[in-house]
Amino acid sequence: MLLPLLYYHVRRAFAPMRSLFRALAGTVASYRDGDFGFGLSWHAKNELGDLVDAHNALGDALRDQRLALVQRELLLDTMVQHTPVAMVLIDPHHRVVHGNLAARKLLGDGKRVEGRSFDEILERAPEALSEALHRGGDGMFTVGDEEHEEIYHLSRRTFRLNGRKHELILLRQLTAELRRQEVQTWKKVIRVISHELNNSLAPIASLAHSGAELVRRGQYERLPNALATIEDRARHLEGFIRDYARFAKLPAPRVEAVDWKRFVAQLRSQVEFVYDGAEEPGVGRFDAAQLSQCLLNLLKNAHESGSPAGDVALALKRLPDSWRIEVLDRGSGMNEAVLANALLPFYSTKRHGTGLGLALAREIAEAHGGRIALLNRQGGGLCVAMTLPA
Repeated sequence: MLLPLLYYHVRRAFAPMRSLFRALAGTVASYRDGDFGFGLSWHAKNELGDLVDAHNALGDALRDQRLALVQRELLLDTMVQHTPVAMVLIDPHHRVVHGNLAARKLLGDGKRVEGRSFDEILERAPEALSEALHRGGDGMFTVGDEEHEEIYHLSRRTFRLNGRKHELILLRQLTAELRRQEVQTWKKVIRVISHELNNSLAPIASLAHSGAELVRRGQYERLPNALATIEDRARHLEGFIRDYARFAKLPAPRVEAVDWKRFVAQLRSQVEFVYDGAEEPGVGRFDAAQLSQCLLNLLKNAHESGSPAGDVALALKRLPDSWRIEVLDRGSGMNEAVLANALLPFYSTKRHGTGLGLALAREIAEAHGGRIALLNRQGGGLCVAMTLPA
């Protein structure tokens, strides 16, 4: 009789502790599942009470950390969703993991793009965007027609997430910024032209007055020097105005059939470069004089970029319905600010540059119904890619 009674009293004495241990096991399981809303109570002031207090303090700390993490995630998601930059995260299988509101508007007609194949999305995207992505690296591209032109800057970065390679693509619209920049550029044009006119006309006026004084004094032997200086300044001013007028009054291209092999050979007789393309590329349709002027300017820029002469190349490739021409170098490339403004008229980073070379190339490409894009090359250098209709 004593043993059953003893067993009953021992079991009854340890019942609260067994309940506590079951509760501890349950709360630990809840913590593992991410639920931190549980608490325990133990009224006795002993070691078990200290254990319960420590357990409750741990739950409070985990709950506060979880709340702070959720708030940060909400803040980050709000920032990502409402940024004007279109952001697309792509997994190793080329499916969209995440796309913000700007990406949905640009690539998905306002619908969600998560889970869709990025290749399928590109099939419906503007052709200029697909070409910019296929070229690789960062760059700029233009979509729309001349009346509704939108300019974008493309950035792409790769990183590893959970041990798998992902790619982040950023598409930033630059149209409004470039419009403001164009206003500033035209102000700069006025300053540049005024500066050049003053630098030429002021010496001419001074030398004309000095020449008149020499004639009045009969000192004819010094007159040729004054006249030679006047002629030099006048010719400089004539060349300056002619260059700007050529850009402002670029005639419509006279498109005709041109043999690419002969055209490239004529270019190589004027500037050094490595040709990368088919030996017999075929026949293109373009204005040979305008395209020659355009490519000569680009190749000259490539040589002036600091690139070794042997790394300056011209690549020609036939696409299904167009030709792609690339001028490549291994110079210093361009930073993001220069890349965004390089195609604007009169924008130049050179001390004595007119800022017309790349702008003229863009005008010629677009006059032919094509487009031009700039992007930095992997390993250093710049690629100027021009696409012309076949």
